Amino acid sequence: MKAEPSNPGLVLLDRDRSILAFNERVMDWARRADVPLLERLRYLCIVSSNLDEFFEVRMAPQLSAFNLGEKRGVYTASSYERISNKLHELVAQQYAIYNDELLPLLEKQGIKLVSHGERDARQRQWVKSFFHREVQPLLMPVGLDPAHPFPQVANKSLNFIVRLKGKDAFGRENEVAIVKVPRILPRFFRMPPVKGSKQTHFVSISSLIRSHLDDLFPGRQVTEFSQFRVTRHSDLAVDEEEVKNLRTALRKGLQQRHYGEALRLEVSAGCSEFLSGFLLEQFALPPQALFRVPGPVNLVRLNQLIDQVDVPSLRFEPYTAGWPVQLTPGQSFFERLQQGDVLIHQPYESFDAVLAFLREAVDDPDVLAIKMTIYRTGAKSELMNLLREAVRRGKEVTAVVELKARFDEEANINYAERLESVGAQVVYGVVGLKTHAKMLLVTRRESGGLRRYGHVSTGNYNPGTARLYTDLSYLTADRALTADLEQLFLHLASQNRLPRLKKAVIAPFHLYKTMLDQVEAAGQAALAGKEARIILKMNALTDEPMARALALASQRGAKIDLIVRGACILPAQVPGVTDNVRVRSVIGRLLEHSRVFYFRVGGEESLWLSSADWMNRNMLRRVELAWPVTDPQLKQRVIHECLDAYLADTCDAWLLRADGSYERVTPALAKQANGKSASKGVQDGKPVHQGRAATGVSAQRTLMARYGRKG
Repeated sequence: MKAEPSNPGLVLLDRDRSILAFNERVMDWARRADVPLLERLRYLCIVSSNLDEFFEVRMAPQLSAFNLGEKRGVYTASSYERISNKLHELVAQQYAIYNDELLPLLEKQGIKLVSHGERDARQRQWVKSFFHREVQPLLMPVGLDPAHPFPQVANKSLNFIVRLKGKDAFGRENEVAIVKVPRILPRFFRMPPVKGSKQTHFVSISSLIRSHLDDLFPGRQVTEFSQFRVTRHSDLAVDEEEVKNLRTALRKGLQQRHYGEALRLEVSAGCSEFLSGFLLEQFALPPQALFRVPGPVNLVRLNQLIDQVDVPSLRFEPYTAGWPVQLTPGQSFFERLQQGDVLIHQPYESFDAVLAFLREAVDDPDVLAIKMTIYRTGAKSELMNLLREAVRRGKEVTAVVELKARFDEEANINYAERLESVGAQVVYGVVGLKTHAKMLLVTRRESGGLRRYGHVSTGNYNPGTARLYTDLSYLTADRALTADLEQLFLHLASQNRLPRLKKAVIAPFHLYKTMLDQVEAAGQAALAGKEARIILKMNALTDEPMARALALASQRGAKIDLIVRGACILPAQVPGVTDNVRVRSVIGRLLEHSRVFYFRVGGEESLWLSSADWMNRNMLRRVELAWPVTDPQLKQRVIHECLDAYLADTCDAWLLRADGSYERVTPALAKQANGKSASKGVQDGKPVHQGRAATGVSAQRTLMARYGRKG
């Protein structure tokens, strides 16, 4: 059902600005005094990684609009300038935190990045020897002239540009040279300490090279130089309707990804106008795309330094997930699921249980078939090994592999080939759609005939991210739900028409309409004077019709709480427009990833778990799954742990204001709130300014304490 137009006073927030606002909230963790120092530095790295992806995926249409002088449309010349100004502001904040806060604190803890001018004679000798032995043999300076034009520079690679004085061996005055830094070289090296010092000293690869640039150009004088890095458009575009072999086409695309359109140029803060102008011209970039940074041009690489520091007090206390409370170690999953569904709240409870379920299915001679979707499984995936072993044991294995999982394309192509090599049936999903649903279906021969057992999840089958992302795993032997999963696998493999399902709802077929209908029903109930409550937890809300439907339901009187980690285009608390909408974002030690949709209309309530965010791509361009939680105890547990707890968070929560800004919730002002249960209508406390060390109640810390094991 299409929502009717909402109040004309509704002005949706800009999606790109909302994404950058999310990164500001992540960056706040780098400021927090209650966060261990190395973790603060890691959050700064996360922001840099996020900004890299923002440029790689989001900035190409903005730059194109600027170059064309567009004045109308979603992307315009002025929108490019606005977003560029915001990016420059954000990057300036990053380096201010790095230089003014984190580096001095690290030095107090005995960890120091030593520049050339700070090294003693012994360290300089070590650096010189190390450079000539380990680094220089891998460097190939290129002097630019008609025979040596500007080289291809890979996406996000580290390079130096050098201006030279004097003549080369052939008497030519080619004054500009490029030095590419091989990616195989580490970005930070541990040095011998200063005599008598207990500090741990590091040198960056850029500092090491810049100290010996003269050695790369014998007979010439280096007059100026700068490190630089270019970020390119990296979103793969393949016309699936026109290619005969999607896997082959993607492999070719991957080869070209590193050399897409240039979108951002980072240089050292002291880079001369001559060198920066030269680079901007080479990459055909406007001045707004130039970022002068007072430090490493790629803060993401500081993760290498973090990994080399062995000081436990500067890191989060290790957390070990507990075994799921609904499961008994050693008990057969098949026996347990015959008694009822099992909910696993990751990473508070261990993802190892999901692996154990699959392992039992592989080992069980009565299991005949295993079907599974693969989106992101991580490197060296045990899941892949288990599926290959299942084939070797004679089971029918079907893997729906999504080849277009962004930045995991190559890994998934390799997994697909490995599975096919042992005889698994590999399916690449539906042309034009990404298969994002997370499903595992096991068919077992039992005394009463064949029975299905399923696992569905809000998150990926990735043991690595399962330790860091909050997700809900659901194990079931429910005949209706597992029959739906069987039909969905058949649909993905055969592309036949999907029959009417009994419990599950699927995008792009039914999920969009089902959610809009639920919102509409809540609004109509409110108009009729009945209780109407909506609580949604997701990663992003960027679909305009859904945002407008929520605004309309709010205007009709429905009480709406949105827990949206990232981008949200629906403004909250706009008088006369979204008075009944509250939007909060929780940024914690763990990455919030679960999708939970709660509706109460009159005396009836429904609760859905899903792989889908409320984004246009999820609803219309992906295969997504949502399923209802009908078991009363499991339903209450999800409400309590995923909704109530997060609506009561006074440590890691932020509230969205009408102008698109976010402010932190604090315990002192939260006391003014009416503390009812989420399912009865939680009211949140008012926020205060960002940047303070957080205190109060943290939903994540509470759940870690409840389910985790020490050590």
